[in-house]
Amino acid sequence: MPPLVSVVTPSYNQARFLEETIRSVLSQDYPNLEYIIVDGGSTDGSLEIIQRYAQRLAWWVSEPDRGQTDALNKGFARAQGQVFAWLNSDDTYLPGAIAQAVASLQAHPAAALVYGDADLVDEQGKVLGPFPARQTDLRRMLRGSVHIPQQASFFRGELWPKVGPLDPEFYFAMDYDLWIRLAKQGELLYTAQRWANFRLHQAGKTQHSDDRCYPEMIRAARRLTGRAPVGLLARWYLRRMFYAWLPQRLRLRLRRRI
Repeated sequence: MPPLVSVVTPSYNQARFLEETIRSVLSQDYPNLEYIIVDGGSTDGSLEIIQRYAQRLAWWVSEPDRGQTDALNKGFARAQGQVFAWLNSDDTYLPGAIAQAVASLQAHPAAALVYGDADLVDEQGKVLGPFPARQTDLRRMLRGSVHIPQQASFFRGELWPKVGPLDPEFYFAMDYDLWIRLAKQGELLYTAQRWANFRLHQAGKTQHSDDRCYPEMIRAARRLTGRAPVGLLARWYLRRMFYAWLPQRLRLRLRRRI
């Protein structure tokens, strides 16, 4: 039997996207999958969607929580897999993603995390362009060059006791905080295979992220290294002066180059 893969989906009032997300996980051609959904007490019909798939879930709950980070910690506390991942309730996996990710981890035993490519899509699923994924490491991430699509990332479950839980005070940068901690444990490995769709929509956190995400990233980097992340600070100031006011399509074009 191949390694057990645990996928956690945190969700709150995302009924219009949730079923597509669930189906993208359960339709994977991977034989050893543990799927967990942690809903924050949605009132938009999400509960009924989850219940339709309950028999194919390893565990699920719908109850008030402290937000996405708290939901992820609940899910990973239940997870038993050798490989962990999370997929937000407005994103989707592409066919074959999990099998390819496991194969990459098995072929590279020094890797703590493996990540592939993701497409940026709109509310209707139309592709807007690629996420600017590329190889990165701890040094570059501390300068702000992250280039990891969270939707297309998978890490070793055995490392969770060393790097978890996620900081519940983080609303945006919990993934960045996890990645820099994983980078202290092993290699972050990029593979040029398309594994996920990253949905952009007006209600999504990414649309409003810079003013809250960068301060959280700076706090995470300072906590890890014990000093001010000068490169990360400089990048934030430059984005605030120039990047934030640009139209979305021009932002996407620039993201492919930085």
